[in-house]
Amino acid sequence: MKAQFLPYKDENPSRKFPFVTVTLIVLNVAIFVWSLSNFENIITQYGFTPIQFSFLTIITSMFLHGGIDHIAGNMLYLWLFGDNVEDRFGRIKYSIFYLSAGIFAALVQYVSDPLSTIPAIGASGAISGVLGAYLAIFPRVKVKAIGPFYQTFELPALYLIGFWFILQLVMGSISILGGMSSGIAIWAHVGGFIFGWMIGKIYNKRLWERLFRLR
Repeated sequence: MKAQFLPYKDENPSRKFPFVTVTLIVLNVAIFVWSLSNFENIITQYGFTPIQFSFLTIITSMFLHGGIDHIAGNMLYLWLFGDNVEDRFGRIKYSIFYLSAGIFAALVQYVSDPLSTIPAIGASGAISGVLGAYLAIFPRVKVKAIGPFYQTFELPALYLIGFWFILQLVMGSISILGGMSSGIAIWAHVGGFIFGWMIGKIYNKRLWERLFRLR
């Protein structure tokens, strides 16, 4: 998950240890290390290739990564934003949500280019869902980030994550209008984010209704 800035901290401590988020990070790193033993064959076999549609590879592709920078960026975003979403959803619901976001993201990517022969890999679709849910639930939380020239700044999640999402839309639109592929599953990012934002909004609405009934 690349952008023109690198978030590194948010002012949003979680109430419980993020067991699922940490487990996902460990699992992703372990599978990445394993994939290096026979990288090309593993990516071909377990990556999601749209023209060879398979629900199984949609799942397996979510735990594969193309390189150190790819997995490092994804795991940073997952660690930074996943703990708070897990804290609010609970471990079981968060686990279901994470996998569902990844599946929905892959389906959106498939619709955008169903004849692609390039295996799509990475957790970024699911993590985009985490970002969407975070934005829906914690829009005003301040997030610290490093900019292009290594300057640090702090913005509410609404602006920082919102800018990231707009960037994905622009890049995706350019890829379609220009008939060119960036090599990044941009529409998986968009699909995962929208899915996560919608689930976050629904969660907030139900929480508000429960609180209202208690008054």
